[in-house]
Amino acid sequence: MNLFKRFGYIFSLLFTLTAFGPSGFAQQNLDISTLNVDELSDDQIAELVQRANEAGLSTTEFLQMAEMRGLSGLQAEKLKARIEELNLGKGVSRATAVSKRDPRKQVDLSVITQGLLAPQANLEEGNSRIFGANLFYQKNRRLSFEPNLNQATPTNYILGPGDILYIDIYGQSEKYYEATVNPDGFVLLDNIGPVSVSGKRIEDATGIIKSRVSKFYPGLSGSNPSTFLQVTLGNVRTIKVHILGEVRLPGTFTLSAFSSVFNALYAAGGPNENGSLRAIKLVRKNQTIAEIDVYELLTKGAANLDLQLQDQDVLLIPPYLARTEINGEVKRPLIFEIKPEETLSQLLSYAGEFTDEAFRERISISRITGTQRSVSDVMPSQFGLFILKGGDEITVGKILNRYSNRVQIKGAVYRQGVFALTEGMTLTQLIQQAEGLKGDAFTDRASILRTKEDLSSEVLEVNLNAILSGQATDIMLKREDVVRISSKYELQNERYVQIFGEVKRPGTYPFAEGLTPEELILMAGGLQESANTEDVEIARRLEDEDLGTLAELIPVKVNADLSINDNSPELMAFDQLIVRKRADFSRQKLVTIEGQVNSPGMFAIQNSGERISDLIRRAGGINRFAYAKGATLIRKTEFFNTESEQIRRTRNLESLRMRLLEDPNNSEAQEELLQRLFKDLPVIGKSDSAGSFVKREALDQLAEGNASLEVKIKETEVVAINLEKILQNPGSEEDLLLEEGDILSIPKVLQTVRMRGDVVYPTTLRHENGKGLRHYIDGAGGFERRANRKQTYVVYANGAVKRTKSFIGIKAYPPVEPGAEVIVPTKGPKLPLRLGDVVGITTGLATLALVISQINWTP
Repeated sequence: MNLFKRFGYIFSLLFTLTAFGPSGFAQQNLDISTLNVDELSDDQIAELVQRANEAGLSTTEFLQMAEMRGLSGLQAEKLKARIEELNLGKGVSRATAVSKRDPRKQVDLSVITQGLLAPQANLEEGNSRIFGANLFYQKNRRLSFEPNLNQATPTNYILGPGDILYIDIYGQSEKYYEATVNPDGFVLLDNIGPVSVSGKRIEDATGIIKSRVSKFYPGLSGSNPSTFLQVTLGNVRTIKVHILGEVRLPGTFTLSAFSSVFNALYAAGGPNENGSLRAIKLVRKNQTIAEIDVYELLTKGAANLDLQLQDQDVLLIPPYLARTEINGEVKRPLIFEIKPEETLSQLLSYAGEFTDEAFRERISISRITGTQRSVSDVMPSQFGLFILKGGDEITVGKILNRYSNRVQIKGAVYRQGVFALTEGMTLTQLIQQAEGLKGDAFTDRASILRTKEDLSSEVLEVNLNAILSGQATDIMLKREDVVRISSKYELQNERYVQIFGEVKRPGTYPFAEGLTPEELILMAGGLQESANTEDVEIARRLEDEDLGTLAELIPVKVNADLSINDNSPELMAFDQLIVRKRADFSRQKLVTIEGQVNSPGMFAIQNSGERISDLIRRAGGINRFAYAKGATLIRKTEFFNTESEQIRRTRNLESLRMRLLEDPNNSEAQEELLQRLFKDLPVIGKSDSAGSFVKREALDQLAEGNASLEVKIKETEVVAINLEKILQNPGSEEDLLLEEGDILSIPKVLQTVRMRGDVVYPTTLRHENGKGLRHYIDGAGGFERRANRKQTYVVYANGAVKRTKSFIGIKAYPPVEPGAEVIVPTKGPKLPLRLGDVVGITTGLATLALVISQINWTP
């Protein structure tokens, strides 16, 4: 019978389950009768069996007690079958043999099933403003107050049924006992009999056991014993604690006998919104033995963890005593529970005291007085005397965002900013604190912006020169004065000069007195190689210009080496220096010839009168494979994005720089050159000339105004030439002058004709002498149904174009030469004749006939 009592005791723990998290456990109500074995995985069942074995339960005992606690017979059979299927039935039955003395652990069914079964309902966490409300339950719980089962046995620990005692006798005699306190409160020792220890402290129980055992081991007694006895606690029993009142999960909880009040509160989720945190009662045998104030833990860390629970203890959480709310500039602006006679000073301590910006000279308190509220102002001397009441609303204000002794100084001083106003401070003293005036300070006038009592402002104008020289009385400053001392450069336009033309870095530069054209050119990086030092001009702004005169032009001659020139004029602010290009300066211009010549490649134009025939002559003439009729000249248009001289120079210097970087053995002079190139190279870019930009813009506007007009802007185009005539008559009109970038292409002898457009089968055909255009149209399958025969045209190999001509219905097709392309365009879409159009035409014809019929043809 005793065995079944123990089983019933252990499995009564199925009323609750303990779920271990990463740092603690949380106990929540579970219903074992709703357990569905089919929902458990093999790993979960194996874990259950393993934990039961570790607790000293056999598989059979575990199943029996599960049924006793509400598990249905069907589910018990399923669980048994699953255990046998997994070959887990070889459980360890509890034995009375000598233990291996594993670390102390608590034996209860909650531990066996922890984390394997889901609770019926989860506690819902709210964002409560009540101080301490989330201590015992929060989303990520970390503070569990769980007792340490491996601590030394407390001397004041009260033994009870279920505790395991280890009794060691050592010395002259040696003996070991391991006994469990039975439900009747006894431990049964072999050859000694039962010893009553239930309800005794471990220290008292040691004396009782020693007194009993000493009858069998005389060496334990006497003033000089030779045998010694030690009693230690093995596995800790579980106890039942009833948690009632204003708690999140009221009920009976199975806990470790080492558990404290805080551990029990944590298991129940702590007080609810109406529960007290300051008057929690511990009731034992119908008597209140302790009252727990959680604020002692929250504010002082003084948790009464030594107050351990006993079996059948009752924790009663009454409704809160009284609450007051504190808002504003405190570190914990929350709702606090207060005890009778607590003061404002104690509440501030709970609230973490004032923030840094709190106004501490007065605290406003709104209090319920009968049927309405009243407001009280509490001064610092009254904080410790003012008694709080429930419903009080305390507001701690914030300091004003204003300064009691601030003055400012701005402008032409070395240290602008905010300064403290001292008694009797004057304007001169403030300037001294700002480390004095800058050299550009405008001392004829300074201003003080002063704030008046009604928060309006006024400006005081002072003669700073007179004050600093002692000719005028110094001005006394007031709070919030703002002193403004202007720079003389702020009172005039910023002065500059400009340089344009043949310099390396044209642009705008700061003006300085005594600046000469040579110095400005040096600031602009020096002259370009194309610069004309004899034709430099200064354009100067006129102060009192005559009507129609825009600027004064001053011609200047500068030394080519930019050496000092005594006759060089000084520049004035806003002057523009223009350096023009030499008339005789020109850079190399390149053309290319490719194809069937003896020396194809790139050639420099020797003079401005060089022609196509000259280029062919310099290229060694055409070879025997050349097809002169097919020669084409590719020329840049005005829309070609031509590189400027500056861009061309930059590209060449960049190429030089890259070559120097590749050579690891540069001389000192080359290294210096490399550093200059890194420093001086501008960014490479391209830009249209002004003329091409205007033309491009005009064409764009034309295309926008006519949706049917498609304007194609090309940077290069093919110029049709007749190379045969050019070679026969060099220098004639056919022999064009060369331009920079021209490409003369002379193809090989061509023998084909390409068919394109609206023919049945566009293809390439062999050229046949004497055959006309119709022959090649027929060779491509003839015209398509939508072919525009009248507009058929031929593009020859040299770029020339000829179209079909028609006279009185007779079409004259252009001849076809080798390398030509025959293009047959397509007719536009044919619009159907609508009814309205038919009516309009017929009406017009009828009207015309009527008019004709009315004409009197009689002479």
